[in-house]
Amino acid sequence: MKKSEKPFFVDNLAEELKSATSVVLVDYTGLTVKLQQEMKKTLKQIGARMFVAKNTLFRLAADKAKLPKDTTSDTALTGPTAFILTEADPIAPLQVIYKFALEHELPQFKVGIVEGNFQDKEALSMLAKLPSKDVLLAQAVGTIAGPMYGLVGVLQGNLQKLLYLIQKARESEHSEYSENQKV
Repeated sequence: MKKSEKPFFVDNLAEELKSATSVVLVDYTGLTVKLQQEMKKTLKQIGARMFVAKNTLFRLAADKAKLPKDTTSDTALTGPTAFILTEADPIAPLQVIYKFALEHELPQFKVGIVEGNFQDKEALSMLAKLPSKDVLLAQAVGTIAGPMYGLVGVLQGNLQKLLYLIQKARESEHSEYSENQKV
């Protein structure tokens, strides 16, 4: 990258960092080009983007975007670092990276920011094991709606019993009326 292009790159990256729901830094040392392309393709399918940039350029963009200082510390930005950004589901990229790392033993989480909160390596791994946001919301709705369905079932059962009794009473009344007509 030419020196004249660097300020433009930093400004664009800072804007992307501001609008991202999650920013994850990973150590991709040992990851072949083929595996990198495979991971990028998988991340793209969920609305995330993986790129590699100089750590100093990322630090400048992160400072401009006012990311937590732990993200740009020397321990986080040491060695080869790939950056994963998403504006969609913040947990989905973590799950992709975690699953990919289980299969290939690479890459490894460094640090990240999920919905504005700094996360260390262990926290990112824990978040990656969670179901996606949509699944969690569906579970919450199911938990809330479950008792309502039970109540509807109970009331519906009582209503069916009432209708059955009315129908039997009608039939017996009708049969008594028929017998009285014959006599």
